[in-house]
Amino acid sequence: MRADNKGQGGIMALMALALRGSTEPRGHRAKLIVLGLIGTSLFCGEGVITPAISVLSAVEGLEVATPAFKPYVLPITIAVIVGLFLVQRRGTAAVGALFGPVMLLWFLTLAVLGIAGIVEEPRILMALNPAHALGFFAREPVLAFLALGGVVLVLTGVEALYADMGHFGRRPITLAWFGLVLPALVLNYFGQGALLMRNPEAVQSPFYMLAPDWALYPLVALSTVATIIASQAVISGAFSIAQQAIQLGYLPRMDVQHTSAREFGQIYVPSINWTLLVAVIALVFSFGSSMSLAAAYGIAVTGTMVVTTFLAYVVARQIWGWSATRARLLFLAFLVVDLTFFSANIVKIPHGGWFPLLFGVGIYLLLITWKQGRILMHARLKESALSLATFLEHLPSSTEAPRVPGTAMFLTSNPDGVPQAMLHNLKHNKVLHQRVVIVTVEVLDVPRVAAAQRVMLDRMPHDFWRVRVYFGFMDDPNLPEALEWCAEQGLELDMMDTSFFLGRETLIPKLGGRMPLWREKLFITMFRNSSTATSYFRLPPNRVVELGTQLEL
Repeated sequence: MRADNKGQGGIMALMALALRGSTEPRGHRAKLIVLGLIGTSLFCGEGVITPAISVLSAVEGLEVATPAFKPYVLPITIAVIVGLFLVQRRGTAAVGALFGPVMLLWFLTLAVLGIAGIVEEPRILMALNPAHALGFFAREPVLAFLALGGVVLVLTGVEALYADMGHFGRRPITLAWFGLVLPALVLNYFGQGALLMRNPEAVQSPFYMLAPDWALYPLVALSTVATIIASQAVISGAFSIAQQAIQLGYLPRMDVQHTSAREFGQIYVPSINWTLLVAVIALVFSFGSSMSLAAAYGIAVTGTMVVTTFLAYVVARQIWGWSATRARLLFLAFLVVDLTFFSANIVKIPHGGWFPLLFGVGIYLLLITWKQGRILMHARLKESALSLATFLEHLPSSTEAPRVPGTAMFLTSNPDGVPQAMLHNLKHNKVLHQRVVIVTVEVLDVPRVAAAQRVMLDRMPHDFWRVRVYFGFMDDPNLPEALEWCAEQGLELDMMDTSFFLGRETLIPKLGGRMPLWREKLFITMFRNSSTATSYFRLPPNRVVELGTQLEL
């Protein structure tokens, strides 16, 4: 939790922090990027399984009450999941006030149930002695090792806490974890262990059988609500990760909606929401029970933890200035634990563990293909671009290219070249506006950029201006709002007298290019389906002119 990027957490924020502090050669930075993208991909796999296994396991409590409910478990689970994803567009602001009290009741219930079980079988407290665990490994090394694959399930979800740090802050999460969540979980697991010591047959559902008969239905209802809230945290984390990936250039532009006027971090990404919904429903129907899903769960979580440990080591060395000995001792201890859990989960691959890995591979391919495709496309545009300095030196006379009233604003990724849209406008319309502003948007590896530091201006000959606009990877890229700060540096802009010229590239795949043909086609598909620059940068649609060009990858 200390490895935050100016208050933001999650694997993408950690990767950006590690890259900022890295002084190693380019190849080392590339390895950090690959590691970060692998961790992000595995987190996405976890994000798909968490709602499915959480809600399904809660509703399965009805079977404990009476087997008559068994045919209705899957339909009820699907209904709850669909309802959960349908309300995402409303944001968590409306129901957020209920989250705290419900989760407080949930963890207090866990603690009370656990204490009741411990009171009936106090011998379970002997489990606090690590000698029992060591003895278990000595007697049954293979069985103990395999048991770690189930043990790790008690701490799945902590990556979501890290990813949600920007929503809640480090201190509230730390206080809630050590003051309530961890003690309640330990008490409840000890209570379940005490129940199993008294009644080994309770292994089919020790959590629900820990409760008295009269409390079973209320407990199922409370469990379902608690799992919905837990799933909400994972879904919100997925939205945050997606927004960071878009801003850092690893995903195409998507519609990102802010659902709260007061809380900046509350966002909704429709395409991510519906993709998750389809994947979660498919998982529930495919696996059918939480026991089967448990076999798929764990490998993505432990894989993400391994990646987090490596990146956190780089942060400790380069950002915090730790000595190599100190950093290695601490993070080697973490790595041993993480790799042990990860190894124990590898045996789950044939029994469902393949799903989060396959899903993660798909996400990784999308991330790396989009990043490399954008680099390749920008390189192609730069090759064909005319130098802006040369263009201004040989600017045609007013008789050849008359200046018309108003301001023309051209968006480009290359601030030193003449935008393709400007060349096409000059070629076809044979005019230049009285004032020309060339805008380049850059996303920095910090969560947010202060409004007063958002723009930098260069005044050039012939009433040309070059404007650099900076956003953080958690900022809302509202370009017209950001451009209002140009007035502080001498460039007064009237949006009603400004036309935005955008280039619209039509990409053509090329055999023998820097990417395999199938990845070029994948990139082109992603490019065609990305959100337009007009909507993404909040440009007024009636002030936008798009000029197309063909580009061979």
